[in-house]
Formats: sequence, structure tokens, C-alpha cells
Amino acid sequence: MLTNLIAGALGGILIPQLLNRFRIDPAVSSGAFVTTVTDVVGYGSVLGIATMWFGLG
Repeated sequence: MLTNLIAGALGGILIPQLLNRFRIDPAVSSGAFVTTVTDVVGYGSVLGIATMWFGLG
């Protein structure tokens, strides 16, 4: 949960700044990107923990 929280915070800070640099309105499009980042990181961390837990790595 901590990994997902950190990824969401960093995504919420960095993605709007990146979109603003490319002259894209961050208020319109950053929500989808931040949600995607947190979902991918959360899914990956859960699978990583399960892999370590069951000794498959």
C-alpha cells in the first residue's frame, strides 16, 4: 500500500508538470494518467509480493 501511495503522489506531481511542459491542459488529461500509473504500480507490487511470498522468483 505504501508503494502505491508513493507512486500516486509522485504521479500526481510529475504528470501535470510534464503535460504543462507539452502545452497540454493538465486539468483535463492528468486524471487518466495518474490513475493508470497507480493501477500499474499497485498491480505490479501485489504480484511482486506474491512472487516473493510463494518463492517463485
